[in-house]
Amino acid sequence: MKRVSLAIFVVLCLVGCSAWKNKHKDETDNWRDDKFYTEAKLALSKHNYAKAIKYYQQIEIRFPYSRFATQAQIDLAYADYKSGDTESAISAIDRFIKLHPNNPAVDYAYYLEALCNFNGDLGFLASYTGQDPTERDPKAERDAFEGFKELATRFPNSKYTPDAIQRMRYLVDSLATYEIHVARYYLRRGAYIGAANRAQYSLKEYPQAPANEEGLLIMVKSYDALGLTDLRDDAERVMKTNFPDSKYLKGDVPNGRRWWQIWNEGSE
Repeated sequence: MKRVSLAIFVVLCLVGCSAWKNKHKDETDNWRDDKFYTEAKLALSKHNYAKAIKYYQQIEIRFPYSRFATQAQIDLAYADYKSGDTESAISAIDRFIKLHPNNPAVDYAYYLEALCNFNGDLGFLASYTGQDPTERDPKAERDAFEGFKELATRFPNSKYTPDAIQRMRYLVDSLATYEIHVARYYLRRGAYIGAANRAQYSLKEYPQAPANEEGLLIMVKSYDALGLTDLRDDAERVMKTNFPDSKYLKGDVPNGRRWWQIWNEGSE
């Protein structure tokens, strides 16, 4: 009787284990590389980035020599980027470029990495606080600029280069505005050397940026406050040459004052 009971117990255990295994069986166990890739693309098109990332990773793990493996690496980076995980995206891109420097998609890899930096510095809180991007640390923007620049230099005929150039123009304005923002801050506090240096840096690094109009005003006011009349007059000449229609130069100046002395707004 005991033997019969034991046999029944064993059978029940086996049946239970089999049922549990079937219930928790991974549906992807028998998938081939093309199936993983198709499902990953489908998940990506539906904005299910977590699932897409999982499937792309499985291609790399299970089928490292598959014809889909290389493409899965760059697609994984894109899925990471779209999910908001720019750190993982950049890591994946750097690995792709290192492993496949001559791949036809390497120009896209450079473009995507620059995009990660271009968009990645906005941040969750900034979108809700309304913080001016030019008031934040511009490291990501500088990295984005260098990334777009490298793409445009190495792949001038890439289909991504025109967009990269447009973004570079935006970044030049943004980076110059940041420098002028800092220069204005120094000017308010009487740190005239720092104010002049930051404005001069912007003028040198981003000579075409509109923000340099105010930057030259800051240089004139700073050099005047420091008693550096030659430098002040040089900055004034540059101001009048490059921005002849500047609002700072317009209007009557009362009581014999110089034009920059009525522009306290430039230091506010």
